[in-house]
Amino acid sequence: MTCTFSPEQITALSAPLDRAKVRQREQGRSSVSYLEGWQVIAEANRIFGFDGWQRETVALRCVNQSERLIGARGTSRDQRPGWGVTYTARVRITVGEGSGVQVIREGSGAGHGIDTDLGQAHESALKEAETDAMKRALMTFGNPFGLALYDKQQREVTSSAGPSSAPPPASASNGTRSIHRRPTPAAPSASNDPGLTPLDPAVIRQVLGTLRGLPRPVLEGFTKAFRKRFQVPEEATSIADRILQKRHHDWIETYLVQHQQVAA
Repeated sequence: MTCTFSPEQITALSAPLDRAKVRQREQGRSSVSYLEGWQVIAEANRIFGFDGWQRETVALRCVNQSERLIGARGTSRDQRPGWGVTYTARVRITVGEGSGVQVIREGSGAGHGIDTDLGQAHESALKEAETDAMKRALMTFGNPFGLALYDKQQREVTSSAGPSSAPPPASASNGTRSIHRRPTPAAPSASNDPGLTPLDPAVIRQVLGTLRGLPRPVLEGFTKAFRKRFQVPEEATSIADRILQKRHHDWIETYLVQHQQVAA
């Protein structure tokens, strides 16, 4: 006996991945495409329904805890004693509820925490491991959860098709309760909100270069303020890939000017 998703859910699970949801990070000498944890949770809520799926951590293990020196990113400057912690996790995703047929998928992941505070290092590593395992489990359901990124040519990753491409509210023929929601208003586009205009890559590099040159206390204060202003999720380990639009550039310029005035 197999689980039968609704036609709307099958359409959503089979749809290409919207490139606007894909993030990039540097790993070694290459760039890696990925989806953030909050993004895959939002997709699961949208496709399966807020009460149509469950997440359970079935295994969690600290595999490393060691002392290490922590310095500025990529340099040996301002090195301080700290900790490196690594966790592995296994997460189970269950879709469906009640007496209906359920689909169960599991995924394994790892997380690394580096901090001068041992507790903070453990917290970061634990969260990252659980999120990584959850994403790997959900990935098996299809492109919206990142399956398309495993294709090196990314043939199933497309540009945004607009609000009309979003699937209808979640429903399933296996007894999972339907979630009926009002249509979500389309987000303002760059054509009617100049703040959403994408930044040129050269400008982004220039901004990041300026930020890397800030004294450590100033950089930490800036990062905290940016996360709060633009509601960056806690599980996001870096804000570098969040500086994408004119509104980000304008806010950063204002922040730095105000700091210089205070310092003077």
